[in-house]
Amino acid sequence: MGSPEESVIEILQQNEIDMVATLPCDRIKNLLPLITNNFFEIPLTREENGIGICAGAYMAGGKPAMVIQSTGLGNMINALESLNITCNIPLPILASWRGVYKEGIEAQKPLGEHLPGILDGAGIVYTIIDDPDKLYQLDYGILDAYENMRPHVILFSPKVWEGSTCTTWSEKELVVPEERSLDITFKSTIQKPQMIRFDAIAAITPLLDDEIVVANIGVPCKELYALRDRDLNYYMFGSMGLVSSIGLGLALKSERKVVVLDGDGSLLMNPNALVEIARMDPSNLTIVALDNGAYGSTGSQETVTAKFLDLELLARGCGIENTVKVHTKEGVENAVSNALGTDRLTFIHVVLKPGNSDSPNIPLSPVEVTERFMDALRC
Repeated sequence: MGSPEESVIEILQQNEIDMVATLPCDRIKNLLPLITNNFFEIPLTREENGIGICAGAYMAGGKPAMVIQSTGLGNMINALESLNITCNIPLPILASWRGVYKEGIEAQKPLGEHLPGILDGAGIVYTIIDDPDKLYQLDYGILDAYENMRPHVILFSPKVWEGSTCTTWSEKELVVPEERSLDITFKSTIQKPQMIRFDAIAAITPLLDDEIVVANIGVPCKELYALRDRDLNYYMFGSMGLVSSIGLGLALKSERKVVVLDGDGSLLMNPNALVEIARMDPSNLTIVALDNGAYGSTGSQETVTAKFLDLELLARGCGIENTVKVHTKEGVENAVSNALGTDRLTFIHVVLKPGNSDSPNIPLSPVEVTERFMDALRC
């Protein structure tokens, strides 16, 4: 019989998991190298990003899982509720459970001790594995997630690894950062905006053929639906900040071009998404940042992009090299046409005036949107 870490890998493989999004924990440091060596891995900078990436990958036909520390569940609950549970998107989450068993860090204890109650209150199904003899329950957790179309958290007590002989992690093999140079020449002028978001989306929709489009929550979704509803449009109903993460997951698992209609408020809430996107560098992904300097769907309250922050520079700083800024309808058309005609990750910063159209609500439920979208991806 192999080590507990090797048993986990075997169970994941038997369940045909094909992508694993990870964030490290000291208690599973011998498991993580095995993940890297056996699966397509997405190293995360924030756990919530993994939810969006895995959702996109699943909708495109993948079978993802997450491996994280349990503390990350604290910033994941809203996304699990508003995306996975609302849209029937499965996700097994293997979480190293801190704060309970032989925990030496006081800050880990409050969340760790209350975590089962928090998950119960949120209606999120979970399984506790507190002994190597119970590792077979991981198989049940993965099966439950995919058969019942929901997230399933598997909490691994540190006791599971306590007697392990697995030694895949070693300080002698730590990756030393390479010497490198960085030269960014960036000169930016943000001109007085001429369009509102509706105008920019109206310039994009005639250019679409068989591309995937993922639209940010709220009014942007309604405007895209009113202008040109398509089965290949994915409309978000919640999980603010994850639209580009979903686009990344789709791009990694689909050969189609993927266009994300993101916004300044969404990107400011989750700028980590740009780091993951730059690191994975999918050549079929275009991020259109519709920047009106406002939280448009909540009353157009001002964001920091109205006066201080340049989103194109943010994208450059995160590692996205191919960027452009546009202010006009013609600029939008040219930038999107160029992006769709090339195989290169692209970030398009569209400077807009605040303001919403009176587009009606989308007459489809989140589950209907998700099922229709997945059916279209199979064609």
